[in-house]
Amino acid sequence: MDAATSRRYVRQLALPQVGATGQARLASARVAVLGAGGLGSPTLLYLAGAGIGQITVVDDDVVDLGNLHRQVLHGEADLGRPKVDSAADAVARLNGTVTLRTVPTRLTPDNATALLAGHDLVLDGSDSFAARDAVDAACAELGVPHVWGAVSGTTGQVSTFDARRGWRYRDLYPPAEEVRGAPSCARGGVLGPVCGLVASCMAAEAVKLLVGGGEPLLGRLLVVDAWTMAVSTYTLPRGEVPTPGTEGGDAVEDATDAGPDGAWTPAALRRALAGEHPPVVVDLRDPAERTVGILPGAVFLPFEEVLRGDHDAAVHGAVLHCASGMRSGLARDAVRARGGEVGHLVGGWDAWADPGQTGRRTDPAT
Repeated sequence: MDAATSRRYVRQLALPQVGATGQARLASARVAVLGAGGLGSPTLLYLAGAGIGQITVVDDDVVDLGNLHRQVLHGEADLGRPKVDSAADAVARLNGTVTLRTVPTRLTPDNATALLAGHDLVLDGSDSFAARDAVDAACAELGVPHVWGAVSGTTGQVSTFDARRGWRYRDLYPPAEEVRGAPSCARGGVLGPVCGLVASCMAAEAVKLLVGGGEPLLGRLLVVDAWTMAVSTYTLPRGEVPTPGTEGGDAVEDATDAGPDGAWTPAALRRALAGEHPPVVVDLRDPAERTVGILPGAVFLPFEEVLRGDHDAAVHGAVLHCASGMRSGLARDAVRARGGEVGHLVGGWDAWADPGQTGRRTDPAT
């Protein structure tokens, strides 16, 4: 390492978690960043500042005046320019030793694998469900981990996925083709600084994964609400969906009410709803997701609000459900951790609509 490099990264090299070995790993890393917008902007700056050797940025959009309150990579002089070109200029100003490859193309299921091949890590800051699904599928096919972040209003979410270890984005949110009409995240309001919070977490995840240290958010979901400054981390549930031949699976299916930890099967919930004292069913899905169908008598509450405890009294004794059972399992665990009593529908709407379906979660051992 030459003197200029040592001086540039002196504060980072001083960290025992990084040091010279970690810095060398960062310099040799190849990272793809999806989106040069609200999340991609700060992420790219921090990755370049950290000394990532090769960065590919994929974005087909141009800079608009309405972007500038949160997309800090761009300025007024960049209006109308491709975001990847503005990003390249910003990265070059910050760190000329970083190689930045620009791809002014929309990522789709057809090109995602080709665009992401050859990278060590993918950071997904895209703003549509379809793009996130394509990233998830491509990373699973390539065996590449990916860090995902999302912002809505004043809240943000971050997690790390690695299909090789059993964690997929699609287990948390269902594929777009099953959520017809799902809106782009760009249509809602966004508090600009939330993008910075989430992007910083994404960049930190990237550094940890590339140097091989720390505790990445693999199997965990970080949720931050900038309006209340509440920060929570939830363990993503897995392995609770009964599979044929699994010990205890038949016992849960034959139960007349909830199984262990408030886990309801579709058959048990159907029987309970037809009984004298049916439970309240709370649907945590987005409005677009509900177009495929609604459980009888269900009431609707936003997943993020239930997760952070806004409706603990209202959901007491209820059965939560989402599309696949992942979000409802997270919400169930959060409510129970606060002392509440609530169950959730194993496998979610997918299992309800197709009783033979056992869910999407994959056990790492299989």
